[in-house]
Amino acid sequence: MNDSTAESEWRQAERILSAFRKFPLFLAPGNHDIWSDRSEQWFRKYSGHPPHYSFDQEQIHFTILDNSRSEQLSAEEMAFLENDLQLHKSQPVKVIVSHRPSWLINAVFQNPFFPLHELAKKYGVQYVIAGHLHQMVHVDIEGVTYLCMPSAGGHLRASGKFEDGWFFAHTLVEAHGNQLDFKIEELKAPYGQGRVSRPKDWGRAGLTKYPY
Repeated sequence: MNDSTAESEWRQAERILSAFRKFPLFLAPGNHDIWSDRSEQWFRKYSGHPPHYSFDQEQIHFTILDNSRSEQLSAEEMAFLENDLQLHKSQPVKVIVSHRPSWLINAVFQNPFFPLHELAKKYGVQYVIAGHLHQMVHVDIEGVTYLCMPSAGGHLRASGKFEDGWFFAHTLVEAHGNQLDFKIEELKAPYGQGRVSRPKDWGRAGLTKYPY
């Protein structure tokens, strides 16, 4: 989060990722990526994308939103989202991704009356996905699944316990027709126990059942 060192850090990241260039990388900007006009320029240059954009992968449409500098989605982001979903309404599977879970409070309290959810429901969005908290959270509202994914490396907060949603992981998502199958893979020792779970194993406040 320092303009004077941001570009060198992007270059370090590029070196780490150079071995995996055959895989396309679609980044959702977070608060450690964009915090100023200058850092936005570096994001555009090194990610190859503007802060908000969308793309299709066969039957799936992804909308990437930018809430890097605010806990909430701005009017501009919401306008972009509505226009994007309208243009791609024929895609059978739709996913919205942002770094911050701007929807969290409404989702946790099962409140369907907020603009993001109203658009998601109107255009048949199945998944709304974020990170930022470093905690696994899963909430379903009126056919829309809200997921806050576990830490990809950032420190664990609160209890730090797996059963409370605090763990290091990556997630593999496979598409089967119009359904997405999420496999959340905890890191193995020394950073975890290699446990595998799925969104249905999690709720608003941690694990709902043993993940095997």
